[in-house]
Amino acid sequence: MSRSDAGGALSALVRRHDRDRYQTALFAPKERRPALFALYAFNFEIARIREVAREALLGRMRLQWWRDALAEIYAGAAPRRHEVAESLAVAIRDLGLSRAHFDALLDARELDLAEEAPATLEALEAYAEGSSSSLVLLALEALGVRDDAAGAVARGVGIGCALAGLLAAMPFHARMKRVYLPRDMIDDSAGIEIERDLFELRPSPALAEAAHEIAALAAYHLDAARAQRDVVPRAALPALLPAVLATRRLARLERAKYDVFNPRLAQPDGLQSLRLLWGAVRGRY
Repeated sequence: MSRSDAGGALSALVRRHDRDRYQTALFAPKERRPALFALYAFNFEIARIREVAREALLGRMRLQWWRDALAEIYAGAAPRRHEVAESLAVAIRDLGLSRAHFDALLDARELDLAEEAPATLEALEAYAEGSSSSLVLLALEALGVRDDAAGAVARGVGIGCALAGLLAAMPFHARMKRVYLPRDMIDDSAGIEIERDLFELRPSPALAEAAHEIAALAAYHLDAARAQRDVVPRAALPALLPAVLATRRLARLERAKYDVFNPRLAQPDGLQSLRLLWGAVRGRY
């Protein structure tokens, strides 16, 4: 498969499975988009492992496949015959993407295979950083941005977006019997019964309170990232624009009184493209 064919296939994959990041990547210079699509396709591949692997062992085998594939790429070997691995190899070679960020992404996805929810809100925050901020940092590198100020912003944007995304995905995760609410939020004293409230998709004041606390943490990180907007180069914007969508999700959740099962929250935002365009024009994330 030629490089252009591979790029087209990956952009289609990202467009189909990660509409948010697909739309934000379109604001990047044309020559930078293939690397972004390779990164976002890789993220999709490892994020869905928990959904497609019937057993944790099979999931860990899939993650190990990617660890080995990346190790071979960084060792200078020919990439494995896989459209995502091949495109990643090109991006890593041409742009010098940091292996540590890939390792952090894979480590975070290892936690997806655990049967237990995060122990505390701080543990959930760390998971959000590993599974999302690391991807934002790689996207910044793909855009040629590597300064410390942008890195700090990437951390905030990544955590805020991940937490907002987890709240939005709570009905989906509940149907799969997956719990990302911290255990100290769902202990006996919290008043949340997993089987009755979460898995049956039943709103409750205690569940709304937990969602509110997580949303407040997400908003804190997004606000902190925006406070540093003036020191971030404009070239970084396509990697940071997901913050626009995360903020929109948090606002909709607030209007729903933090009922994560409100069916209105599942309705697509018909103005999403315009919101991103407005943010890009103004240089705001």
